[in-house]
Amino acid sequence: MNPKQEWVEEAKKKAALEAVKHVEGGFVVGLGSGSTAAYAIEALGERIKRERLSILGVPTSYQAFLLAVKHGIAVTTLEEHPEINVAIDGADQIDAKLNLIKGMGGALAREKIVASASKQNIVIADESKKVRVLGESGHPVPVEVLPFAVSIVKHKIEALGGKPSLREGKSKVGPTITDNGNAVIDASFGPIDNVAELEKRLKMIPGVVETGLFVGLADIAYIGTSSKVEKIERKRK
Repeated sequence: MNPKQEWVEEAKKKAALEAVKHVEGGFVVGLGSGSTAAYAIEALGERIKRERLSILGVPTSYQAFLLAVKHGIAVTTLEEHPEINVAIDGADQIDAKLNLIKGMGGALAREKIVASASKQNIVIADESKKVRVLGESGHPVPVEVLPFAVSIVKHKIEALGGKPSLREGKSKVGPTITDNGNAVIDASFGPIDNVAELEKRLKMIPGVVETGLFVGLADIAYIGTSSKVEKIERKRK
């Protein structure tokens, strides 16, 4: 691991440690997916051992489920606990209003469902994920799509001015398949002027299950830097 990678990983860990301070005994906690959220799951496991903390976790992916089991977190479901006290997850891009692009790990639909069920949503990331405008630097918006609808959704995204690309699996031949059995289209729009409007238009396309645009869902972001952890907070309307 080179020096840059080292400080990025350390920044993620520091952000995760701040986020898990919001968890109290008896909480139901949404467990995000991806490498940054994994640090939060690990930190929660340490608190369980050290403080005999009693919590239940709602994993947003099979990866998060396996990590929860590994670190001694009892898991539950939304059927059993439809209201979540706090959810902790990472993000691929974060703007100043705490709107997010998520889903490069493919768990966007379940992550958004858990976020919508949570009283408080906390985002953790390193400072490279902070942007002025979502979509800058060519970052795509992940879109989860029913396999039957992939071709028509691609055409509709092009009509909206986007450049769609079906995500391919990294260690298998063929497309990436989500935990829900769907495909993922990565749609590049460039800098997004109106995030809420694009979210609405994408969701109106038949065959779209969910988008990686998280608008008005995050309450707090902990951003790790090389020297500190920055806290950004948004009041719910």
